[in-house]
Amino acid sequence: MQLPKTDISEQVTPAVINELQLGDHICAAVEQHRRADFSLLIAMFSEDVRETVSIQHLNLESKTESKLREELQVPKPVELRSNEHSYSKGARISEQFHQGGIQSARLQNGLNPDSLAYMTEHTHNLGEDVFRNLSFHSKRTLKRAPEPTISDHLYKKLVINQIESQIRQVA
Repeated sequence: MQLPKTDISEQVTPAVINELQLGDHICAAVEQHRRADFSLLIAMFSEDVRETVSIQHLNLESKTESKLREELQVPKPVELRSNEHSYSKGARISEQFHQGGIQSARLQNGLNPDSLAYMTEHTHNLGEDVFRNLSFHSKRTLKRAPEPTISDHLYKKLVINQIESQIRQVA
C-alpha cells in the first residue's frame, strides 16, 4: 500500500549572492552599529561557492605591446643603451639647456627621452677601458666571427643523416 503523495512545496527564499544585491544596507548597518542586522545580512549570503565565484568572459584577442601602451596611456620605454639616434637627442637636450635653462632641458628630455647610458661603440659590449687594454691579438679575435661549436656540427650531421634515411626509405 502506497501512501498518497502530498505536494508540499516550501517557498525557499533565494540566497543573496553578492554585496551588490544588498545595496547600502551592509554599510548602513556597520555605520549605525546594528550588529544584529549586519549578522543577518551576512547570513543571507549563499554558501554555494559556485554562486559566489565571479566568472567573466575573457576577450582572448592578443594585444601587442604597442596596443597595450596606447590603451593604458603609457609612454615609450626609455632606452637603456645608446644607439645611432641618441647623440642627436642629447644634442637637442643640450641646446634646450643653453637656450632655456634646466626646466627647458627637462621638458625636452620628458618629450623625447634620452638613453640612460652612453656606451662606447665598436668595443664588442666591453667597457672602453677594458677594450683599450686588450692586446692587438685579442681585438682581432673579437672582430672575427665565432667558429661553430661541436654541437653545431653534430646537429648538421644528424639532420643530413635523417634526410638521407628518409630518401632511402622512399627509394
